[in-house]
Amino acid sequence: MSGLLLRLAAPLQSWGERSAFTPDRDTAPFPTRSALTGMFAAAEGIPRHDTSALDRYRALEFTVRIDRPGTRMIDYHTVGGGQPKEKTAATSGGSNKGAAVVTRRHYLADAVFVIAVTGPHDTTTHIAHALHQPHWSPYLGRRSCVPDEPLLLRTHAADPVNDLLHHVPLSWDTSRPAPRDGTVPVTFLWEHPPQTADATADIVTVQDMPRSFAPDGRGHDRRRIHRTVQQLPAQLAAHPHALHQKLIDYALEEVPA
Repeated sequence: MSGLLLRLAAPLQSWGERSAFTPDRDTAPFPTRSALTGMFAAAEGIPRHDTSALDRYRALEFTVRIDRPGTRMIDYHTVGGGQPKEKTAATSGGSNKGAAVVTRRHYLADAVFVIAVTGPHDTTTHIAHALHQPHWSPYLGRRSCVPDEPLLLRTHAADPVNDLLHHVPLSWDTSRPAPRDGTVPVTFLWEHPPQTADATADIVTVQDMPRSFAPDGRGHDRRRIHRTVQQLPAQLAAHPHALHQKLIDYALEEVPA
Protein backbone atom coordinates (compact mmCIF):
# COMPACT_ATOMS: atom_id res chain seq x y z
CA MET A 1 0.00 0.00 0.00
CA SER A 2 1.28 3.46 -0.86
CA GLY A 3 1.81 6.31 1.57
CA LEU A 4 4.24 8.94 2.78
CA LEU A 5 7.39 9.13 4.90
CA LEU A 6 8.10 11.41 7.85
CA ARG A 7 11.34 12.02 9.70
CA LEU A 8 10.87 13.17 13.29
CA ALA A 9 14.06 14.73 14.66
CA ALA A 10 14.63 17.62 17.07
CA PRO A 11 16.69 18.59 20.11
CA LEU A 12 13.67 17.53 22.24
CA GLN A 13 10.60 15.36 21.66
CA SER A 14 7.89 14.30 24.13
CA TRP A 15 5.24 11.70 23.39
CA GLY A 16 2.94 11.64 26.40
CA GLU A 17 0.91 8.46 26.77
CA ARG A 18 -0.58 8.36 30.28
CA SER A 19 -0.27 11.74 32.00
CA ALA A 20 -1.88 14.71 30.25
CA PHE A 21 -2.39 16.95 33.30
CA THR A 22 -0.54 15.28 36.16
CA PRO A 23 2.50 16.71 38.00
CA ASP A 24 4.69 14.04 36.39
CA ARG A 25 4.22 14.19 32.61
CA ASP A 26 5.74 11.18 30.92
CA THR A 27 6.96 10.43 27.44
CA ALA A 28 6.73 7.17 25.56
CA PRO A 29 10.04 6.03 24.00
CA PHE A 30 8.58 6.50 20.49
CA PRO A 31 5.96 8.67 18.72
CA THR A 32 2.46 7.64 19.72
CA ARG A 33 -0.41 7.08 17.31
CA SER A 34 -2.36 9.76 19.16
CA ALA A 35 0.37 12.37 18.65
CA LEU A 36 0.81 11.56 14.96
CA THR A 37 -2.95 11.69 14.38
CA GLY A 38 -3.10 15.00 16.22
CA MET A 39 -0.26 16.38 14.08
CA PHE A 40 -2.14 15.50 10.88
CA ALA A 41 -5.46 16.87 12.16
CA ALA A 42 -3.82 20.12 13.25
CA ALA A 43 -2.10 20.52 9.89
CA GLU A 44 -5.46 20.04 8.17
CA GLY A 45 -7.12 22.59 10.47
CA ILE A 46 -9.47 20.15 12.21
CA PRO A 47 -10.55 21.53 15.62
CA ARG A 48 -10.22 19.40 18.78
CA HIS A 49 -13.96 18.95 19.30
CA ASP A 50 -14.57 17.51 15.80
CA THR A 51 -14.35 13.89 16.91
CA SER A 52 -15.99 12.45 13.78
CA ALA A 53 -13.19 13.89 11.63
CA LEU A 54 -10.77 11.45 13.28
CA ASP A 55 -12.52 8.43 11.73
CA ARG A 56 -10.70 8.61 8.42
CA TYR A 57 -7.31 8.42 10.19
CA ARG A 58 -8.21 4.97 11.57
CA ALA A 59 -7.38 3.42 8.19
CA LEU A 60 -3.79 4.63 8.43
CA GLU A 61 -1.01 2.28 9.43
CA PHE A 62 2.19 3.53 11.07
CA THR A 63 5.53 1.73 10.91
CA VAL A 64 8.23 3.34 13.05
CA ARG A 65 11.98 2.99 12.48
CA ILE A 66 13.98 4.07 15.52
CA ASP A 67 17.12 5.60 14.04
CA ARG A 68 18.26 6.99 17.40
CA PRO A 69 16.27 6.47 20.63
CA GLY A 70 17.62 9.61 22.29
CA THR A 71 18.40 10.29 25.93
CA ARG A 72 15.68 10.70 28.53
CA MET A 73 15.69 13.98 30.45
CA ILE A 74 13.31 15.66 32.93
CA ASP A 75 12.58 19.38 33.05
CA TYR A 76 11.60 20.79 36.45
CA HIS A 77 8.95 23.25 35.30
CA THR A 78 7.20 25.99 37.30
CA VAL A 79 4.44 28.46 36.40
CA GLY A 80 3.28 31.40 38.52
CA GLY A 81 5.67 31.22 41.47
CA GLY A 82 6.19 34.31 43.68
CA GLN A 83 3.14 36.14 42.33
CA PRO A 84 -0.09 37.44 43.97
CA LYS A 85 -2.93 34.93 43.68
CA GLU A 86 -4.65 36.84 40.88
CA LYS A 87 -1.50 36.48 38.77
CA THR A 88 -1.05 32.73 39.28
CA ALA A 89 -2.31 30.06 36.89
CA ALA A 90 -6.07 30.04 36.24
CA THR A 91 -8.30 27.15 37.30
CA SER A 92 -11.18 25.59 35.36
CA GLY A 93 -13.56 27.02 37.99
CA GLY A 94 -12.67 30.61 37.11
CA SER A 95 -10.35 31.28 40.06
CA ASN A 96 -6.55 31.14 40.40
CA LYS A 97 -4.37 28.48 41.98
CA GLY A 98 -2.64 30.85 44.39
CA ALA A 99 0.69 29.05 44.18
CA ALA A 100 3.23 27.91 41.65
CA VAL A 101 2.24 25.01 39.43
CA VAL A 102 5.10 22.52 39.51
CA THR A 103 5.46 19.76 36.95
CA ARG A 104 8.20 17.39 35.87
CA ARG A 105 8.13 17.10 32.10
CA HIS A 106 9.86 14.17 30.43
CA TYR A 107 11.61 14.46 27.06
CA LEU A 108 13.69 12.47 24.61
CA ALA A 109 16.79 14.47 23.73
CA ASP A 110 18.37 14.11 20.27
CA ALA A 111 16.09 11.24 19.17
CA VAL A 112 15.33 10.45 15.52
CA PHE A 113 12.40 8.41 14.17
CA VAL A 114 11.38 7.74 10.58
CA ILE A 115 7.71 6.87 10.05
CA ALA A 116 6.10 5.09 7.11
CA VAL A 117 2.43 6.14 6.92
CA THR A 118 0.38 3.87 4.68
CA GLY A 119 -3.30 4.13 3.88
CA PRO A 120 -5.89 5.25 1.32
CA HIS A 121 -4.29 7.39 -1.37
CA ASP A 122 -6.71 10.31 -0.94
CA THR A 123 -6.10 10.44 2.80
CA THR A 124 -2.29 10.37 2.63
CA THR A 125 -2.34 12.91 -0.24
CA HIS A 126 -4.42 15.34 1.84
CA ILE A 127 -2.08 14.87 4.82
CA ALA A 128 1.03 15.49 2.69
CA HIS A 129 -0.48 18.64 1.23
CA ALA A 130 -1.45 19.86 4.71
CA LEU A 131 2.04 19.24 6.10
CA HIS A 132 3.47 21.37 3.27
CA GLN A 133 1.11 24.23 4.15
CA PRO A 134 -0.16 23.50 7.67
CA HIS A 135 -3.11 25.30 9.24
CA TRP A 136 -1.47 24.80 12.65
CA SER A 137 2.26 24.10 12.68
CA PRO A 138 3.44 20.57 13.47
CA TYR A 139 5.40 19.87 16.65
CA LEU A 140 6.85 16.74 18.21
CA GLY A 141 4.56 16.09 21.16
CA ARG A 142 4.81 19.53 22.81
CA ARG A 143 4.57 22.93 21.17
CA SER A 144 8.11 23.73 22.34
CA CYS A 145 9.46 20.75 20.36
CA VAL A 146 9.93 22.17 16.88
CA PRO A 147 10.84 19.56 14.24
CA ASP A 148 14.11 19.58 12.35
CA GLU A 149 14.08 19.58 8.55
CA PRO A 150 13.24 17.75 6.42
CA LEU A 151 10.04 16.66 8.23
CA LEU A 152 8.27 15.25 5.18
CA LEU A 153 10.71 12.99 3.31
CA ARG A 154 8.29 11.71 0.68
CA THR A 155 4.77 12.87 -0.13
CA HIS A 156 4.18 9.66 -2.07
CA ALA A 157 5.98 6.33 -1.96
CA ALA A 158 4.69 3.21 -3.68
CA ASP A 159 5.90 1.07 -0.75
CA PRO A 160 7.05 3.28 2.14
CA VAL A 161 7.88 0.33 4.41
CA ASN A 162 10.23 -1.07 1.78
CA ASP A 163 11.87 2.36 1.64
CA LEU A 164 12.39 2.24 5.42
CA LEU A 165 14.11 -1.11 5.08
CA HIS A 166 16.25 -0.39 2.03
CA HIS A 167 16.47 3.26 0.98
CA VAL A 168 15.92 6.00 3.60
CA PRO A 169 19.29 7.24 4.99
CA LEU A 170 19.86 6.16 8.59
CA SER A 171 20.87 8.72 11.22
CA TRP A 172 24.10 8.16 13.12
CA ASP A 173 23.79 6.49 16.53
CA THR A 174 26.93 6.00 18.64
CA SER A 175 25.19 3.26 20.66
CA ARG A 176 24.49 1.12 17.57
CA PRO A 177 26.68 -1.99 17.24
CA ALA A 178 29.33 -1.98 14.55
CA PRO A 179 28.35 -3.36 11.13
CA ARG A 180 28.51 -7.10 10.74
CA ASP A 181 28.23 -8.89 7.41
CA GLY A 182 27.36 -5.55 5.82
CA THR A 183 24.32 -4.88 8.01
CA VAL A 184 23.44 -2.98 11.19
CA PRO A 185 20.63 -3.72 13.70
CA VAL A 186 17.78 -1.19 13.89
CA THR A 187 14.60 -1.37 15.99
CA PHE A 188 11.21 -1.21 14.26
CA LEU A 189 7.64 -0.89 15.61
CA TRP A 190 4.82 -2.40 13.55
CA GLU A 191 1.05 -2.23 13.93
CA HIS A 192 0.66 -5.70 12.40
CA PRO A 193 2.95 -8.73 12.59
CA PRO A 194 5.83 -8.02 10.18
CA GLN A 195 6.43 -10.26 7.20
CA THR A 196 10.19 -9.73 7.03
CA ALA A 197 12.46 -12.76 7.29
CA ASP A 198 14.38 -11.65 10.41
CA ALA A 199 11.33 -10.60 12.42
CA THR A 200 10.98 -12.10 15.90
CA ALA A 201 8.62 -9.69 17.60
CA ASP A 202 8.02 -8.54 21.16
CA ILE A 203 4.44 -7.41 21.84
CA VAL A 204 3.96 -3.98 23.45
CA THR A 205 0.59 -2.62 24.62
CA VAL A 206 0.05 1.14 24.50
CA GLN A 207 -2.91 3.39 25.33
CA ASP A 208 -2.66 5.75 22.36
CA MET A 209 -5.48 5.07 19.89
CA PRO A 210 -7.36 8.40 19.93
CA ARG A 211 -11.16 8.49 20.25
CA SER A 212 -11.44 12.21 20.96
CA PHE A 213 -9.18 15.24 21.44
CA ALA A 214 -12.01 17.38 22.89
CA PRO A 215 -10.69 19.26 25.95
CA ASP A 216 -13.63 18.04 28.07
CA GLY A 217 -13.70 14.48 26.78
CA ARG A 218 -10.33 13.17 25.73
CA GLY A 219 -10.31 9.44 25.22
CA HIS A 220 -7.90 6.76 23.99
CA ASP A 221 -8.10 3.03 23.38
CA ARG A 222 -5.40 0.40 23.69
CA ARG A 223 -3.56 -1.16 20.80
CA ARG A 224 -0.80 -3.72 20.45
CA ILE A 225 2.37 -3.08 18.52
CA HIS A 226 5.13 -5.45 17.45
CA ARG A 227 8.75 -4.57 18.18
CA THR A 228 11.51 -6.17 16.10
CA VAL A 229 15.17 -5.66 15.34
CA GLN A 230 15.85 -5.60 11.60
CA GLN A 231 19.22 -5.93 9.91
CA LEU A 232 19.54 -3.01 7.48
CA PRO A 233 22.25 -2.39 4.88
CA ALA A 234 25.17 -0.71 6.63
CA GLN A 235 25.58 1.79 3.78
CA LEU A 236 22.27 3.42 4.82
CA ALA A 237 24.02 4.78 7.94
CA ALA A 238 25.19 8.27 7.03
CA HIS A 239 27.95 10.18 8.80
CA PRO A 240 26.49 13.27 10.57
CA HIS A 241 28.32 15.62 8.18
CA ALA A 242 26.80 13.90 5.13
CA LEU A 243 23.36 13.03 6.48
CA HIS A 244 21.46 16.18 5.55
CA GLN A 245 22.58 16.08 1.92
CA LYS A 246 21.68 12.39 1.70
CA LEU A 247 18.21 13.11 3.06
CA ILE A 248 17.75 15.89 0.52
CA ASP A 249 18.95 13.62 -2.28
CA TYR A 250 16.51 10.93 -1.19
CA ALA A 251 13.61 13.39 -1.01
CA LEU A 252 14.37 14.77 -4.48
CA GLU A 253 14.23 11.29 -5.99
CA GLU A 254 10.49 11.24 -5.40
CA VAL A 255 8.49 9.46 -8.06
CA PRO A 256 5.20 11.21 -9.03
CA ALA A 257 2.02 9.40 -7.93
